[in-house]
Amino acid sequence: MKKTIITLIVALISISGFAQKFAFVDTEYILSNIPAYQSAQDQLDQLSVEWQKEIEGLYGDIDKLYKDYQAEKVLLTEEMKIKKEDEIIAKEKQAKDVQKKYFGKEGELFKKREELVKPIQDDVFNAIKEIAQEGNYDAIFDTASGASMLYTNPKYDRSDEVLQKLGYKN
Repeated sequence: MKKTIITLIVALISISGFAQKFAFVDTEYILSNIPAYQSAQDQLDQLSVEWQKEIEGLYGDIDKLYKDYQAEKVLLTEEMKIKKEDEIIAKEKQAKDVQKKYFGKEGELFKKREELVKPIQDDVFNAIKEIAQEGNYDAIFDTASGASMLYTNPKYDRSDEVLQKLGYKN
């Protein structure tokens, strides 16, 4: 979809005949040269690993409960079977709730990412916007977003300029 949109934009600009200025940046390159971003990513990775271990522990407990239930099943009364099955189901629900709490759409990981990474991304976006306004660029493309940029001339790369504007040197 992005490739189609960019192709359409380039075609319209070519047809219009107006002299327009273009540049590109590589946001992956920019972010990889910002120590605060790397630190935030490391922190998010560490939290993710901790939470994943907790969830795996819960699922391990559920697996043990289920295996124990299967081993005892023939000895249990119907009431006891139902009680054990309900216990297993409750544990599964608890594990899924914890998983959703940490990794869900509005989960802890999402909130932590918003807290740590979004301000850095906003600074990068604002620096790109300033460079676009100062250089009178009509469009600045991001080469990190995929294969939609088949060729780029390095003289139009403004990634280092963005880093400088943010106070970082390559």
